[in-house]
Amino acid sequence: MAIPTNFIQIDEEGFALSREVRIQDPIVGQEILQNLKIHEGGTLLSTFGDVPVIVEAFDEPYVAAQVNLKDDKTWEILLPYGVHYAFELESLSLDEWDRFHGYAANKIPFVMSRKAQATFFNLLEEFGDDFIEFNGKTYDIPAYWPPHKDVEKETYWSQIYQQEENPGWNLGEPAEALKDMIPRLKISRSRVLVLGCGEGHDAALFASAGHFVTAVDISPLALERAKKLYGHLPTLTFVQADLFKLPQDFDQSFDVVFEHTCYCAINPERRQELVKVWNRVLVQGGHLMGVFFTFEKRQGPPYGGTEWELRQRLKNHYHPIFWGRWQKSIPRRQGKELFIYTKKK
Repeated sequence: MAIPTNFIQIDEEGFALSREVRIQDPIVGQEILQNLKIHEGGTLLSTFGDVPVIVEAFDEPYVAAQVNLKDDKTWEILLPYGVHYAFELESLSLDEWDRFHGYAANKIPFVMSRKAQATFFNLLEEFGDDFIEFNGKTYDIPAYWPPHKDVEKETYWSQIYQQEENPGWNLGEPAEALKDMIPRLKISRSRVLVLGCGEGHDAALFASAGHFVTAVDISPLALERAKKLYGHLPTLTFVQADLFKLPQDFDQSFDVVFEHTCYCAINPERRQELVKVWNRVLVQGGHLMGVFFTFEKRQGPPYGGTEWELRQRLKNHYHPIFWGRWQKSIPRRQGKELFIYTKKK
């Protein structure tokens, strides 16, 4: 199936946007929400006036404005434009902001608004930090991100490099967004840190553009490949290290941190800790630049993510200069990338 070339957005309240304007027509809104489906790799597709479109959701694709209990047994989420779907209590999970996520009957992910969640609590018999009770039955509510400690080990990543000539995250070249944005941003010569550099394609692009680059990876096998490809670049240095255990001399030593396929690869429980690493290594007024995945995938790596989540993590520490979905990516990533360029407060 060919990927569409047109785009529609869904905002954080669950309404569809066309050219940044919220769609008011309920018939059009219903078409977009009811025709939502998840294509391979997590791309969201729908139709807009019967034309196939890629859907870029700021949060989950469905945002429940309200919750309803039908016939005292069937739970429903009520979405914008009068759309509603049943859901099962067994599908629910909780994120670190105490928001309920679940899956509608058509398998599309949803998140409850605060209003919907308040109604939901009122309809339950009992609830706690990790459980709910309804009709005399207790339902355990797991964390949204299942823990995955193995991805914190060097051996996990080295084994993948050992077994796979071309791991799935490796494009064999720099990220499309980076190739496009480096010349457009016109960044003055900077000290750049690339964490989880892999074979070093992104780091090499920065170095070739005249920057002084430090590229870090936990896997010595990844760095062996990187050095074979780019070891000749005089302003590119490779360092083997756990990104959560960087040397002290990295503190406030970099003007730019570039993120690409690292945030999505670590144990999601440690994402806020990664933000602290960025804060630690950047100089005051330094810049965080990154290509982030925006699709629903709770088992990884790669793990998915949303713009909503990233905004929550960064809002107290970074001022956005550029923040936008990237619509010129390679086919398998089209509709699933967010490019940001932010300044440390």
